[in-house]
Amino acid sequence: QKEESAGVPNLSLPVLLNFLLCRKMLSSGVCTSTVQLPGKVAVVTGANTGIGKETAKELAQRGARVYLACRDVQKGELVAREIQTMTGNEQVLVRKLDLSDTKSIRAFAQDFLAEEKHLHILINNAGVMMCPYSKTADGFEMHMGVNHLGHFLLTHLLLQKLKESAPSRIVNLSSLAHHLGRIHFHNLQGEKFYNAGLAYCHSKLANILFTKELARRLKGSGVTAYSVHPGTVQSELVRHSSFMRWIWRLFSFFIKTPQQGAQTSLYCALTEGLEILSGKHFSDCHVALVSAQARNETIARRLWDVSCDLLGLPMD
Repeated sequence: QKEESAGVPNLSLPVLLNFLLCRKMLSSGVCTSTVQLPGKVAVVTGANTGIGKETAKELAQRGARVYLACRDVQKGELVAREIQTMTGNEQVLVRKLDLSDTKSIRAFAQDFLAEEKHLHILINNAGVMMCPYSKTADGFEMHMGVNHLGHFLLTHLLLQKLKESAPSRIVNLSSLAHHLGRIHFHNLQGEKFYNAGLAYCHSKLANILFTKELARRLKGSGVTAYSVHPGTVQSELVRHSSFMRWIWRLFSFFIKTPQQGAQTSLYCALTEGLEILSGKHFSDCHVALVSAQARNETIARRLWDVSCDLLGLPMD
């Protein structure tokens, strides 16, 4: 049993969510882009439910060839057939991807690269939230391992294909919860102290820092990257917390549907002329403020290097 960080209550995330609900829950941006995607290829992680499913459905509706990259292939196949029926687009494919296992990530990337000549849109959507302390197959704390390191590795493995397919885009789902996050390099795996709510916040901060540094490194390549806060959305993300499920039910009137939650991801993936805003963070289809640590370029570069080291990747 991991001890909690001193003075940090378990309700840190619910407190933030109450603030979130009071602050801006009635506002909801909408992606108004009319861009069509025939001949384009997209990968959406965690696309068998929630925001990911709605994002994949909209991309398929616009004519893209869409890969649902998910851990539960059986559930993914049901969703793929549903999307095919609703959109009339048969090019909706399911591939196994377990972001808690780097072997699965590498296998997905290897198979995808052998199968596809192009990749125009990568939506790093999947995630876990408020898990009891546990580790991935590679020994990473679950939130940091799945939400950050898993997508970091996947993006790295697909990056050359994205460059070859430019103009192309990467969208990383983060959260307003990043404001409570900190990157504790001495405790990145939560072994010294652990709080389930804050572990989620830390990983969401890592998503923004990754996006910022990725965009810096991709300048001039034709590949752009954006992080997004989808809003507080009714989804399976709260499955590990009975308290959070209760909060979701209590405030269900104010919580976004998955379709509403997908709008900012779609906005960043589709809106024309957004290239000059690469590296920025978006909420409700507008550029949004981020925390001071999320703007820290030194931390972003160090996190990049540490992530490469943990995953056995070259740092440059």
